[in-house]
Amino acid sequence: MQHCVLVKLGEAFLKGENRALFTRALRRNIIAALPAESGSVAIQPRGGMFVLFPSDHSAQLAQRMTEVPGINVVDPAKCTQKAPEAFLDAALDQLRERFGDELQQRPRAFAVIAQRRDKRFEHTSADLNRYLGAEIQRATGWPVNLSHPEVTIRVDVNFGDAFVSVQRLRGVGGLPVGSSGRAMVLLSGGFDSPVAAMRMMKRGLACDFVHFSGAPYTDPSSIYKAYALVRQLSRYQPRSRLWVAQLGSAQRTLASSSAPGLRTVAQRRLMLRIAEELAGRQKADALVTGDSLGQVASQTISNLHTVDDAVTRPVLRPLIGWDKEEIIAEARRIGTAEISMLPDQDCCTMLAPPRPATYSDAATLQTVETRAGIEELVTGTVSNLQEYSFTAGDGAQLSPQGAAALSSQRQSSQRCEGTASPQAG
Repeated sequence: MQHCVLVKLGEAFLKGENRALFTRALRRNIIAALPAESGSVAIQPRGGMFVLFPSDHSAQLAQRMTEVPGINVVDPAKCTQKAPEAFLDAALDQLRERFGDELQQRPRAFAVIAQRRDKRFEHTSADLNRYLGAEIQRATGWPVNLSHPEVTIRVDVNFGDAFVSVQRLRGVGGLPVGSSGRAMVLLSGGFDSPVAAMRMMKRGLACDFVHFSGAPYTDPSSIYKAYALVRQLSRYQPRSRLWVAQLGSAQRTLASSSAPGLRTVAQRRLMLRIAEELAGRQKADALVTGDSLGQVASQTISNLHTVDDAVTRPVLRPLIGWDKEEIIAEARRIGTAEISMLPDQDCCTMLAPPRPATYSDAATLQTVETRAGIEELVTGTVSNLQEYSFTAGDGAQLSPQGAAALSSQRQSSQRCEGTASPQAG
């Protein structure tokens, strides 16, 4: 018997003639996510799933696979010979590993589900269910409950071998990252945009990120949060990149050219323009934001329409119909909530008006942008980006240019401390 992990496909299994494209993407993502502690891992495709044979630490491997989009189900299992006695031994071994001394001290209702893919195998699924159920009940004293089992023992009789599992883990589901293209996510330090990014990863989009700092008029705390958020989100895709745009000077220029109520919308248009310029360089097909309809003044229908007018790429808003409670619950599930709760100096609050407009039109904002010299603002900001690279959740590497810029920003923010307030400008 050999420990293995059964990785069962999500929507990719339904893709018909295009299935090979999706399974290749999933295989690449699985390889990128393999934990070092599992050693060398052999990956074998079987009908509707991959079978992973690690040299060590199969439990860690199984848990890691639950974080790979495109995988619906993960079954830690044992590969056995095709014989009822071998299935029984594999099931009891795994039950002992999972429950230890509690195996016979605390009875658990169980069921056996055998699936015979190889119809040439002499024992039917019903025969295996009866035999294994009776023998496991005799060995453990557990009651059988086919309707509501606490533990389900699964036997998959394949063509070359068989697999037995006593535990099922739920995966992310959806499509493999990279199978739907690439997007640029506008990442704040709040709850919304990380959740939006995760929703798009689950739909197969590979996501890069751009974060807007108020430097040199704010401290680097928002950058640290963005860094931590992308590091967490990188557990769900093979590779991520984060660019940090220092927006403070451009914000001041734009604010001096617009009525106070329009500042927020003008800043949002500026952010989208910068994100689109960066998306073009990275061959990203769309922009992603964490907007939720009506959540704040800049997210009314009118203002969203005005903001979208600034760019030509589609702006995807996966959270448009979500409320805050739903977003926070999802943030907790994907592991970004605690990071988003950390305090920071958000560039969006700098120069924010006391009464932001809930209605705007593109023509008025275009006049504001012409007066501010919008092309120069975008070009100047994009030419001074900091870049971070992340790989499969293992951490990040800061380019030498980015390291120098971050150090310079830290010193600059110390010099400028106290010169700006939320209502400054």
